[in-house]
Amino acid sequence: MATTDMAAADAIVQTKGDWQDKFRQLEVDLPTPNTYRTASGAPGHQYWQQRADYRIEVKLDAASKRLTGKQSVQYHNNSPDTLRYLWLQLDQNIYKDKSIAELTRTASPAKDGGDQISYGTLARVQALKDIKYGMEIASVTDDGGRKLPFTVVDTMMRIDLPRPLAPGASVGFKVEWAYNIINQDIVGGRSGYEHFRDNNTDLFFIAQWFPRMAAYTDYAGWQHKAFLGRGEFTLEFGDYDVAITVPADHLVSASGELQNPGDVLTATQRDRLAKAAKADKPMFIVTPDEALANEKETDKATKTWRFTAKNVRDFAFASSNKFIWDAMGVTQDNPAGNPVLAMSFYPNEAEPLWSKYSTWAVAHTIKTYSKYSFAYPYPTAQSVNTWDGGGMEYPMITFNGYRPNIDKKTGKRTYTANAKYGLIGVVIHEVGHFYYPMIVNSDERQWSWMDEGLNTFVQNIAHLEWEENFGEHRRNPNLPAEITSYMTSQGQVPIMTQSDSVLQFGPNAYTKPATALTILRETVMGRELFDHAFREYSQRWKFKRPTPSDFFRSMEDASGIDLDWFWRGWFYTTDHVDIDLSGVREYRISTGNPDIEKPLQRDEYRRDNVEPLAQVHNREQGLKTLLEREPDLKDFYNENDKFTPTNKDRNKFADMVEGLDPWEREALARAEKDGDWVYFVDFANKGGLVMPLPLRLTYADGTTEFVMIPAEIWRYNSQTVTKMLIRPKQVVGIELDPRQEIADANVANNAYPRKIASSRLELYKMKNEEKDLMADMLVELKAKKDAEGKAGPGKEVPLAPAGGQQ
Repeated sequence: MATTDMAAADAIVQTKGDWQDKFRQLEVDLPTPNTYRTASGAPGHQYWQQRADYRIEVKLDAASKRLTGKQSVQYHNNSPDTLRYLWLQLDQNIYKDKSIAELTRTASPAKDGGDQISYGTLARVQALKDIKYGMEIASVTDDGGRKLPFTVVDTMMRIDLPRPLAPGASVGFKVEWAYNIINQDIVGGRSGYEHFRDNNTDLFFIAQWFPRMAAYTDYAGWQHKAFLGRGEFTLEFGDYDVAITVPADHLVSASGELQNPGDVLTATQRDRLAKAAKADKPMFIVTPDEALANEKETDKATKTWRFTAKNVRDFAFASSNKFIWDAMGVTQDNPAGNPVLAMSFYPNEAEPLWSKYSTWAVAHTIKTYSKYSFAYPYPTAQSVNTWDGGGMEYPMITFNGYRPNIDKKTGKRTYTANAKYGLIGVVIHEVGHFYYPMIVNSDERQWSWMDEGLNTFVQNIAHLEWEENFGEHRRNPNLPAEITSYMTSQGQVPIMTQSDSVLQFGPNAYTKPATALTILRETVMGRELFDHAFREYSQRWKFKRPTPSDFFRSMEDASGIDLDWFWRGWFYTTDHVDIDLSGVREYRISTGNPDIEKPLQRDEYRRDNVEPLAQVHNREQGLKTLLEREPDLKDFYNENDKFTPTNKDRNKFADMVEGLDPWEREALARAEKDGDWVYFVDFANKGGLVMPLPLRLTYADGTTEFVMIPAEIWRYNSQTVTKMLIRPKQVVGIELDPRQEIADANVANNAYPRKIASSRLELYKMKNEEKDLMADMLVELKAKKDAEGKAGPGKEVPLAPAGGQQ
């Protein structure tokens, strides 16, 4: 996908002026509709996608931090093409020292210039040197056990088929593999393990862990672009049957439903789980005390947990002997929805934050998202605490961060507002990914914004349905106001940029598209039209793979609104919104009647032309003019001026009225009767993006009126426009975007007359930064700790006289 500014890519170069058509139809740039993807944005009557079903057996060696597995895959070729080979994803290969991702890592410059290296970077380099990471393929065979040739290309593996796979046919094969699990705290990534030094325990969160089928699509063929760490995953749907062998004291959370609870759960746990499924509040399946006791036990035996997941695009799991487990039932607001078991798994280190908020956030997400998209189709929705911040999503399971602060001396626990709202927000975001892209299966490797942006948009709806002003301690909950600093920053690329090439990834893939959709919903389209169109898109493409053009076309098709100008500006350019309310001119409609107009003209003249200052001072000093002292000098011109109406003026007006058509005379009489005020309001587009013009008019009597002018006002001139407003009352102020709804980056030029900028000015005291070497030398030297962590006595450093004198 080209990342050039398509708004400027007109088919014909203009030679007569600097002309830009901001409303040029996007159809000339979008892919041509076909039988797979229609012009309406819906799947075509010949739409197809591939399918892959998996049976996997995997063993977690907690002591050696190693995963060993074998899998059988049944691949279904639903395409019209004959395939001679298959491509699989080996995402763990990103951690190999010769991977493209590793070889192309760049150094982070110091803030003050120069070079630097962090402790984290150093530890990561050392870890990759000490341990061999990456997928180890032991064998690839067909269903009969015959070896199949395969080739590993960075994070991809090609399997050459013994015979071509015809359209409509399927093929089965088996893969045996193993890899060393990364320490996520040191190496980083979306999965791995976390080691708790205080009690020598581990928490495993396993994802991108087995060879997964790459997607074969109608628009790109094989999606085998290497995994570089940012552009996430492009996957096929299928059924999973997964057996996970772990230490016997572990609890396992996984995609899908547990098939053998009698083998792995106690009778008490099974009873609690059954009650929780009907509960309207979270209930403990494993209590905090039970989890603490469990992590202190050591058991070399193993248990095998078996899960099945139907029609999912991926599978992930978490395993630990540290887990507290709570759950509650969720009844969806969508009448088509099935009951859902919302669950959370977390260590004691996450308490009391997690038991209070995590499962509630899961349930709230399911209820909210199903209202705006479609009924959640899966039986479970899970949140697992796997690190201190951030999150990651997979079908039916999410890995989420945030924990309280624990005082190392007293053990007292507190949590910040950031931790509270961070936890709720990340759970909503990651569980929201169950819908986008786990069901509406967009191509993450190509277009991060299609899942991150859409999901962040609905996430913010869920935030404000959780509580008003959600998370305002951290950022402005009003997205259009929040995004302006990014949209005016340097080093941007358009939203329509391939995922691995995006700069400022968070604002680009998450916040900007979410803001764009918020503006469409609240300002451009209105909630009724937007919600209908967004729901239509979601339902059209659930369990299918949409592209950007399918989204753009569906939103227009279902709403009946031409949004090409909006997609072009917000998604294909780096323009921002800065509309200057540059001028306002006030008029009254002239009747032409000199007996009415001449006195008004006199008043306007005196209003606009200030008398000479010398004349004012003369009056203040009591100076009398000659005319005042000698009134006999007055004549006709002292009683009349240029604004005095004459009979000639009156005759001219009568002739003008007589020459009017009847309808014109009626309009003139109506204008004289109404006495309306006419305003010419000038706008200058300084940021580049054309947008609607939301206005607040303030009248002389103190009342206000809101006016919304559609963006199409810019269609003839995208740089400057003038709007005429006729009102029955005098306007004393006009404000553009008073509710900060169009992401205008410069509010200073949004009012007429201009507003005075008001703020607080902080006082400061100059600090003496002089270094006192003598005092520093007298500081007591801290004692080194011994092997048991005990400190010895301190040692005072004597201050020697200068020059070595005694």
